[in-house]
Amino acid sequence: MQPTHHVLRTARFVLTLWVMIFLSSLQLVSAQEKVDANGIMTLDWIDLIPPAERNAIPPQRTTPIDHEKDTPPQNRYGGFRDDLDGQKVRMPGFVIPLEGDDKTVTELLLVPYFGACIHVPPPPPNQIVYVKFDKGAPLQGLWDVVYIVGTLRTQKVDSDLGQAGYLIEGVNVETYSEPRS
Repeated sequence: MQPTHHVLRTARFVLTLWVMIFLSSLQLVSAQEKVDANGIMTLDWIDLIPPAERNAIPPQRTTPIDHEKDTPPQNRYGGFRDDLDGQKVRMPGFVIPLEGDDKTVTELLLVPYFGACIHVPPPPPNQIVYVKFDKGAPLQGLWDVVYIVGTLRTQKVDSDLGQAGYLIEGVNVETYSEPRS
């Protein structure tokens, strides 16, 4: 006796459902593994992009960039991860100081690559983090990658260099080290 078309379709549906549940559980385990003993989640820049958009190709410029004028316009493409709002995080990046003095910084932009917002169009807002330190933080080498530790907020903040889609209420600046595989 051969299975009917309906039985095969139902079996295929159940198998697909189990695969989806299994893959979803892998994503949860991966995110949980990034949380340290102090409850601080280490994020990468890709983590700030909603999962459904991670493989999307953003719209491209149709006109050449004129580097002789002010900063080229920012591409405002992309969504935000509201589920990260209020999380204690550690985020690597390059620092662009906005407020402070020669020893401490109170407000800065954290960006994923050197020169972002200065020599090229700013990254999209979901790839810029505005950081505020109430008491200031020591200003480390501007050419080095650092970790910023604090509470992440999904909040748009405008600056002269571009719009940030996230805000970190900064607590600490840490020396960056390559993640272990």
